[in-house]
This record gives sequence, C-alpha cells and structure tokens, in this order.
Amino acid sequence: MENHLFTQKVNGINIYYELFGDKSNKPVIVLVHGFLSSTFSFRRLIPLLEKDFTVLAIDLPPFGKSEKSTRFKHSYHNMSIIMIQLLEQLHISKAIFVGHSMGGQICMYAALQKPELVNGLVLLSSSGYLKRMAKPLIYSSYIPFFHLIVKRRLEQQGVEHNLLNVVYNHSLIDQEMINGYSEPFLDHRIFMALTRMIRQREGDLPPEDLHKIKTPALLIWGEKDKVVPVSIGKRLHQDLPNSIFIALENTGHLVPEERPEEVYTHILNFLCNQRMNLE
Repeated sequence: MENHLFTQKVNGINIYYELFGDKSNKPVIVLVHGFLSSTFSFRRLIPLLEKDFTVLAIDLPPFGKSEKSTRFKHSYHNMSIIMIQLLEQLHISKAIFVGHSMGGQICMYAALQKPELVNGLVLLSSSGYLKRMAKPLIYSSYIPFFHLIVKRRLEQQGVEHNLLNVVYNHSLIDQEMINGYSEPFLDHRIFMALTRMIRQREGDLPPEDLHKIKTPALLIWGEKDKVVPVSIGKRLHQDLPNSIFIALENTGHLVPEERPEEVYTHILNFLCNQRMNLE
C-alpha cells in the first residue's frame, strides 16, 4: 500500500503532512486546518479532491502530529513561513491554498508574503479581524505551570461540547469524530505550546493588508456558523479585492466535515471560472 503519511523537518521543526497523488501531473491543492484541529478535519474532502488534484494536507505546529516545540515561535507569520518552506522542499512552485478557520488566516498570510506561490485561495469559515490576546492573559501566560490552566480549561470544555458548537447537524458527531479531534491532546506538550501561542500570536491581517492580496479567492461560509459569523465572511469579501462569497444553508463552522461535496463542487467551479489549468 502506498504511503501517504510523512514527517519532514522544516526550519528545525518536525512537520507532519499527508500527500495524495502525483504532483507532476495534477495541480497541487494545499489543505490547512483550523485552531485545535488537524488534517483529520479534511478526511471527507480529501477523497473528492484527489480525483482532480495532488492533495497536500499539513498539520501546523503545534497541532495534530506535528512537533509541539517549546522553541518555535507560534505566530501566524512563522506558521505561514513553515508552510511555504515545506512546499519549497517538496519542489512545489504553485498551489491552490484551502484554509479552514485559523488556517484561512494562515493562507492569507502566505498569499501576502509569497503571492507567486498561491495560485488561488479558498477560505472556509476563515478567521478574520481578531486582535492579539488581551494583555492580562499574555502576562498570565508567563506564570509557571500556566499550561496546566490551559489544559484544565480545554478539558472542562471537552471535545464533544466543542463539536456541538461547531457542527450544525449534530447527527454527524459520532465516536470516530470525537476520537479524531481528541487525539492531538493526548500529547501533554501541546498545552505548553498553546501557552506560547497565547503570547506570540499576532492579530489577524488588518484591512490595509487584505487589500494587497490580489489572489483570486473563494469564500465559503456556513450560515449557522457560531464561531466565525457569516458577517465576518461578508466583510472579508469586501476587503479581498478579487473574491467570491458563498453561504451554505443549515451549515455550521466545520464546513469541510459538514458539506464536503458542496465544497468540492464550489472549488471546481471557482477554478474553472478563473480559467486555472486543471489538466
């Protein structure tokens, strides 16, 4: 059986990724997950996309199976640099970037930093306009063993509770989904890395930077999104000069889990309308 699962050292950090297809004869599509998530969130979308694309799904540090380093600066800028460098190591010079939630913000950072790499942007309920963490929380993150407070807070919320908040159709939530979103948190080091992220994550891109992104962009939102409301998507649509906005009825925040077929179809239509080569 062909191996699709890989780990590669990028800028001193072990990065986990999944690669499906032969990048020599199919266009590359890069999947970037959201906060507290991993490549697992694209499990229903990948089988559809790999019919037409070489699919590269990445676990951003410290999430999923990527390294939970206490040396890495967990900023959006650095995460996007890691992503860019991984593509360079894999000899990928151009790709379509698909980002969910926080991953959408990372993709926009990449498009701003290296526009020649990003052939198209697909933003699935992307985060937008978030400021830095409040200063009291940033200062608190320096308290010894603060990571235990982070761990306790996440445990109190629980994965199932969080899934109920991000998925509109609760019948989709089964044990496989709960296990998949729980697995990364079995590694205790993630809480120390998340503590660093609290103090190191800069804010989302401001409108003046969004205006500079000329890359064609498709924005897909769930109308019932409780995490990143549809109003954020419409605002991003206004600030991204070359964008299209689509809202899906009866859909929550976890768009690639809830509506993979519709996302796949909209991506194909978007790329065809942009006359991008899919051969």
